[in-house]
Amino acid sequence: MAKMWAGRTGGDTSPIADDFNSSIGVDKRMYAQDIQGSMAHAVMLAKQGIIEFQDAEKLLEGLEAILAELDSGQLDFDMTAEDIHMFVESELTKRLGDVGKKLHTARSRNDQVALDLRMYTMEEIDTIIAMLKELVQVLLEVAKANQDVIMPGYTHLQRAQPILFAHHMMAYAMMFLRDIDRLEDCRKRTNISPIGSCALAGTTYNTDREFEANALGFDGIAMNSIDGVSDRDYCIEFVSDASVLMMHLSRFSEELVLWSSSEFGFITLSDAFTTGSSIMPQKKNPDMAELCRGKTGRVYGDLVALLTILKGIPLAYNKDMQEEKEMVFDAIDTVKKCIEVYIPMIAEMKVNSDAMLNAVKTGYINATDLADYLVVKGLPFRDAYKISGKAVAMCIAMGEVLETLSLDNYKNLCSIIEEDVYDALDIRNCVERRISAGGTSIQSVLKQFAYVEEKLGIGAATSEEETEEEALAANAEEPVVLDADDLEPIAETTGSVDMAIDSDWDDGVWVELVGNPDYDEAAIAEE
Repeated sequence: MAKMWAGRTGGDTSPIADDFNSSIGVDKRMYAQDIQGSMAHAVMLAKQGIIEFQDAEKLLEGLEAILAELDSGQLDFDMTAEDIHMFVESELTKRLGDVGKKLHTARSRNDQVALDLRMYTMEEIDTIIAMLKELVQVLLEVAKANQDVIMPGYTHLQRAQPILFAHHMMAYAMMFLRDIDRLEDCRKRTNISPIGSCALAGTTYNTDREFEANALGFDGIAMNSIDGVSDRDYCIEFVSDASVLMMHLSRFSEELVLWSSSEFGFITLSDAFTTGSSIMPQKKNPDMAELCRGKTGRVYGDLVALLTILKGIPLAYNKDMQEEKEMVFDAIDTVKKCIEVYIPMIAEMKVNSDAMLNAVKTGYINATDLADYLVVKGLPFRDAYKISGKAVAMCIAMGEVLETLSLDNYKNLCSIIEEDVYDALDIRNCVERRISAGGTSIQSVLKQFAYVEEKLGIGAATSEEETEEEALAANAEEPVVLDADDLEPIAETTGSVDMAIDSDWDDGVWVELVGNPDYDEAAIAEE
């Protein structure tokens, strides 16, 4: 492909250099964002009188056609192009000639790639958030279906205290809800438009950056043009958030691997999400969980690579920054694949309640409850703790558990122990007495269910109607796909071409001409 930048040099680079320099194989996935950004830019140029309305209309028609052909597969990417931006511009110029060359007025590939990457990342953040919400809902459903199941809770991978299985599931639900919060917060800082920053110093043309940002659904513009083209904080923040998310999935995976083993037997994973051995016919391997655990290191690597690339780059844009897209894309793809497999894997997981209960009964995990019982009877906790430890040692020596140790043996340890000690040691009672907020009692777990439902916007929360302001705000954030028809009202006037964003996005009227005799600017401003 001919070099669009040929001039200072002849553009006759080595084929080896061309291949090394090209990013089309990586960034072609941003073609829709690149074209949407170009359409908004063309309209802005016409609005500001920088190019003719007729030329802008041709640009929109050409861009619409390229987008449709790429979507349908009718048009193939030219893999000799440097990047997606040069491919689209070159294809447009082939079709429109000199008109196509006008599109790049008042912008640079520096702000163009920054725009595309922000738009793409925001869309993927929205997708990942939706997937996470589905995963949390599956966890909620599994927890509700097994809310009476008791299992051992662990510390140091040693049986510690009895808990509800539902309580354990809700712990992961809380982690994933925090992941959603982090991603939503990251999206706010991503939602800033760099377009119009040009190479680094802005432009001599009288552009309207706010107009262009609004047309694409951004909340605002980068206030410093150097920062606009060089900022990749949002990439680091996103991959950092993705790393935390993968860490949560990895911890969950580790437990699924342990729980599905014969040593635990707490769960049985569906055959659809396990594999067999090539030599040992009895094996059923939790490969999907193991792969999610392994892929966590991959996303960590993406984060470290990003930080390393950016740590020594002077302002503003440098070619090193071409490399960061691959890390962002890899993190996106990895996270989505892992959540995609996790949702049905957890939904189809069988909970073996008998195995969990047997583990509870053989681990002396109600020893703390014996100590609490003695505290209620009047002993200081440290004395009660010591007696409970002696009771466990006695049980081990006699082959008993705390629930079966005789009252006489208990009285030999402490005279204040009575028959009611067995109620205190009953496993279900041990669970139900954990009444503190956030504890494992069923009352607490039910509150956790309600909290998760509220965060997901399901259940009672869905009955609340959106306020008009919320609805307008939600609509205003949606990027607008422009087409050639949007220029028709502009082309018909010879007066002022100042325009204002119309608030009624649903009607498809996203711009309103200012300059006709019936337009009352003061009244509109007052509204």
